[in-house]
Amino acid sequence: MKWIKQGLIVQPQYGLDWMVTHAMVPVAMHLQDYIYRIYFSGRDKHNRSHIGYVEIDIREPRKILRISEHPSLGLGDLGCFDDNGVTPSWIVDHNNKRYLFYIGWNMGSTTRMGLIAGLAISYDGGTSFHRVSRAPILERTDSEPYSLMTGPCVIIENDIWRMWYVSGVEWANKDMPRYNIKYAESKDGITWNRSGLTCIDFKGKENALARPCVLKENSIYRMWYSYKGEYYRIGYAESPDGFVWERKDDEVGIDVSPSSWDSEMIEYAFVFDHRDTKYMLYNGNDYGTGGIGLAIMEDD
Repeated sequence: MKWIKQGLIVQPQYGLDWMVTHAMVPVAMHLQDYIYRIYFSGRDKHNRSHIGYVEIDIREPRKILRISEHPSLGLGDLGCFDDNGVTPSWIVDHNNKRYLFYIGWNMGSTTRMGLIAGLAISYDGGTSFHRVSRAPILERTDSEPYSLMTGPCVIIENDIWRMWYVSGVEWANKDMPRYNIKYAESKDGITWNRSGLTCIDFKGKENALARPCVLKENSIYRMWYSYKGEYYRIGYAESPDGFVWERKDDEVGIDVSPSSWDSEMIEYAFVFDHRDTKYMLYNGNDYGTGGIGLAIMEDD
C-alpha cells in the first residue's frame, strides 16, 4: 500500500457552537454519486464533544457543500455515560435505518475519564439520531471492569453483527489508560456477547490501540487502527476469519509528514472504497485540533 496525502479537507473554522475546536474521528457515509457525508465530533466552548457532519464531493473534497448547523447527536442526560461528550465511531445501514455506534464521554474522579460505546438510530436518512437507550450498549464485567469499552466498528455477516472495539486493560495512573482491540457479536446490534477475545494486542512499549476500521475483501479481513507509544501512528492487520489477526504495520503505507498539522501524530483512520479507489480519512496532531485529512491509495 501507498497512500497519497491530499491535505486537510475539514477544519473547525465555521463559527458553530458545537464545533468551536476540533474535528475528530471521521466516519464517511455515501449519499449518492460522488457525494459523501462525513460525521465527526467538534468540541464546544466547554470542551465537550458533539456529533455533526459536512457533505463533500469526493472529486473536490475541500469544497464543503453542506454543514450541519446543529449537532446530529448531542450530549446525554446529566449523570449518564455520555453527558460530557459524544463522538462517532461507525454507521451501519440496516432495514432503512442508520445505526450510529458512538463513543460516550464521562468525566472521571479517580481516573481522567470514561469512554463507553452507545447506539443511536436515524429514521430520517442520517440527519438526526435518537438514542436506543440512555445506557451504553457495552457494560462493565469482571473481565472488563474499566469504563473503557469504546470505538466500535461493526459489520453484518450472515445475520450476525460483528464488532471490533477498544477495551481497557488497566490504568497505569490517573491519566494513562491502556487499551487494546477485542471482539463481540450480536443478533440485533443492541445486545452484545463478549468472550474477551483479543484481536490486536500491544507490541513493545505501546499503551493504546484505538479506532479499528475493518473491511472484508476477497475473503480477507483488513483492519486499519491506531497504535500509540509516545505518539499515535496508523497500523494495519489482516485476518482470515476476523478473530485471529496478524499485524503488518510496516505495510500500512502512511506516516507522519515532515511538518504541518500531521507531523507529530496520525490516528483514527476511516478507510472506504469508491469506484475502485480507496480513500482514508484521518486526524493528525493533538487528536483532531487541525481537522480531518484525506489520503488516496495509489494504484498498483
